[in-house]
Amino acid sequence: MIEIINLKKQFKTKGKNGGKTVKTAIDNLSLAINDGEIFGLLGPNGAGKTTLVSMLAMLMRPCGGEILYDGKNAFANETFVKSQIGVVPQHINFDQDLTVWENMELHGRLHHLPEKERHARIDELLEYVGLQERRRESIKALSGGMKRRLLIVRALIHRPKVLFLDEPTVALDPQVRRRIWDLIRTLHREGVTVVLTTHYIEEAENLCGRVAVINDGRLVKTGSPTELCRQLGSFTAEWDADGARQYRFFAQRSEAAAFAAELDSAAFIRRTNLEDVFIELTGRAIK
Repeated sequence: MIEIINLKKQFKTKGKNGGKTVKTAIDNLSLAINDGEIFGLLGPNGAGKTTLVSMLAMLMRPCGGEILYDGKNAFANETFVKSQIGVVPQHINFDQDLTVWENMELHGRLHHLPEKERHARIDELLEYVGLQERRRESIKALSGGMKRRLLIVRALIHRPKVLFLDEPTVALDPQVRRRIWDLIRTLHREGVTVVLTTHYIEEAENLCGRVAVINDGRLVKTGSPTELCRQLGSFTAEWDADGARQYRFFAQRSEAAAFAAELDSAAFIRRTNLEDVFIELTGRAIK
């Protein structure tokens, strides 16, 4: 289990007149992520998602609070924690002058894997994502979807228990995105804890057992997508009024229908989705 306790992160930034100001990126945030779950972090741009993941992945130190892995303080046990986690960044960061195999080989060496084990693991992972036949090719020759798959298995080379994915399907077409989803589900079935940030509501709804909505560095709400929708109201009536789209939420479809019947304009009734929850909780649409 990952426990986040009163976590805080501040940055010093330059003000308009050249002075220093302090920006709070994470504000006394507490959260628990269970072993073996797919957990999503949702929030508008600038909400603090990437900062939070950076601290969980030991890439950045907090200004206050604690992060515990299996009850152990993360920054007091860095070697242990780094052996337990894998990180998939949002941006492609392969060495472009190396081949697929050479990039994997470099990462395996950084984790001090013995040669025989390292080579067997690389073969296993490349086969796992259908890239074994491309192993001698340059990174530049791969498609965007292939690079994303390779990023994920590169992070798995040392068999981590926890995998952090920062926007794993950004800029991918829908077909490739679904293949990445299948890969994430397979990892979940194999017992890997997956923590992902995403701007795609459909992605969170399809993959995550639980999500946390973060805004302005604070935890707004946590729960399963179904639970959060039910709390808001399982059915949504939407209609046009005053030059804008209007929404109202109801526990039962019959209640929504009765409300719609009283309106002067036609209303559309549908099931509430996670995007509705997000906008109601943060006041901003995902961009």
